[in-house]
Amino acid sequence: MSHSAISSALRTEAAVYSRHCCCYCLSQEDVLGMSFTVDHIIPKSLGGETTTENLCLACWDCNLLKQSRIMGIDEKIGEEASLFHPRRQKWDDHFRWERDGLLIAGLTPTGRATIAALRLNRPMLLRGRERWIAAGWHPPQITW
Repeated sequence: MSHSAISSALRTEAAVYSRHCCCYCLSQEDVLGMSFTVDHIIPKSLGGETTTENLCLACWDCNLLKQSRIMGIDEKIGEEASLFHPRRQKWDDHFRWERDGLLIAGLTPTGRATIAALRLNRPMLLRGRERWIAAGWHPPQITW
């Protein structure tokens, strides 16, 4: 049985829209040297459809950490907030780069909840970002 019902055309469209970056942590496929997965922003288990408007590119770690969630906890205020929706929201409205691109900071409850849920500043990612910054490959200049 197929793991995914996502056509190659939809996969390509998600990758082009995402500029071949994870829509959450903004890691770049070509920097990591691997293809990313296509994420159902609203998971199929919660009624999300396999349509352009509900698909984005995600690195494997962000996708695995997100699982079937659409909500997370904003640790600043201790309340539940929606996770970032890359097709309906702008990354720059909810996040900003700090320390020359090393850290992602949350600007809104959605941003902070997404950072916590997807661990957007996980140690392995920070070590990678340090090297990518030194090489001039990071942070990517992307605004959706």
